[in-house]
Amino acid sequence: MIKALKGQIVYSESSNKLKICENGYLVYEANKIKGVYPTLPEEYEGILVEDYGNRIIVPGFVDLHVHAPQYAFRGLGMDMELLDWLETNTFPEESKYKDIIYAQKAYQMFVDNLKKSATTRACIFATIHKESTILLMDMLEKAGLATMVGKVNMDRNSPDYLREETEESVNETISWLEEVQKKQYQHTKPILTPRFIPSCTDELMCKLKDIQEKYQIPVQSHLSENYGEISWVQELCPKSEFYGDAYDQFGLFGRDSKTIMAHCVHSDEREIKRMKENGVFIAHCPESNTNLSSGVAPVRQYLEEGMHVGLGSDIAAGSTENMFVAMRYAIQASKLRWRLKDEKLSPLTMPEVFYMATKGGGEFFGKVGSFEAAYEMDAVVLDDKRLIHPQEMNVEQRLERMIYLADEREVYAKYVVGEKVSD
Repeated sequence: MIKALKGQIVYSESSNKLKICENGYLVYEANKIKGVYPTLPEEYEGILVEDYGNRIIVPGFVDLHVHAPQYAFRGLGMDMELLDWLETNTFPEESKYKDIIYAQKAYQMFVDNLKKSATTRACIFATIHKESTILLMDMLEKAGLATMVGKVNMDRNSPDYLREETEESVNETISWLEEVQKKQYQHTKPILTPRFIPSCTDELMCKLKDIQEKYQIPVQSHLSENYGEISWVQELCPKSEFYGDAYDQFGLFGRDSKTIMAHCVHSDEREIKRMKENGVFIAHCPESNTNLSSGVAPVRQYLEEGMHVGLGSDIAAGSTENMFVAMRYAIQASKLRWRLKDEKLSPLTMPEVFYMATKGGGEFFGKVGSFEAAYEMDAVVLDDKRLIHPQEMNVEQRLERMIYLADEREVYAKYVVGEKVSD
């Protein structure tokens, strides 16, 4: 059945310019966009139109990097750097997800709030625990969101209470994937998730590549987030040319394995070149990089070189699932980098961070994140009447203002893969 949404429609075709259709019609059939029109074409006369009036309709936001089990301690430990923060906050919390009762309680909070947000797609880290990872996937499927979820792999350099034996990690990952296949989820997919090079032995990484090839699933991990982490990888992998090369030697760095690498704050020219050649997606997590004193990624360079760049909330190093926050942090962090470190890389603009939150990150899922014809129908209707102002504003100004002021209260309705999931 062909349907349409009517309102102030905003989306991206390219990274530096918004496409705006005022009082326009977003026409879709099942889960595919037919097009955006200023007036309803004659061929679509009589179709069901949901009129949202002056509200703004945008593609659903894509969170390319978020840790579901860390939602419980967001806002804590923000005075530490990455490695200390992991030992003090993250690992003790993630160990609790061995208890399925605790996992049920904590993951329900995460899923409920993610559903209320403007996020329609997400790539999510769970923990090493198979049962609670499947529980999380069940919850996300029921919520109607479109996500990729990973059972984490860790067989070294982590506490005894959160470390797998190599064969155990391999066998549990295979068992998890087999059970997920039987579930036949519609919108929830698995993603291979070695936590990062320091937590995975060479033997495990080799076997994870075998799993990736057998099950043909994508990969997510972390890259060049923190100076201490990078030095540690050099010690652990002395034969690697750079951090990313440690993944690439196992075939888990793009090319034939679609890959997201979170952060890429301190990637050197060799690493950037390899990411570009291999088609690696970068999940830029600006609030997290600020909170853990990691630095500011050279996102302007990544965009200018035509690399795949999206945004991540990176809970709980990031404090919120609200992708408006990720957008505004991306702008603010880029300004500080430009002013204090490198004036050759100009600050990011509002249209650019909107693109990263929609089409840029959405490309990891396929034709997602835009209202161009043949894209999947993910949409969020935003109502900004709470954000009062005395002056007249155009649609672009209203959207920019929401990037700095909005949260889940501005989400009026939400559609994922053509289905309304909240109203």
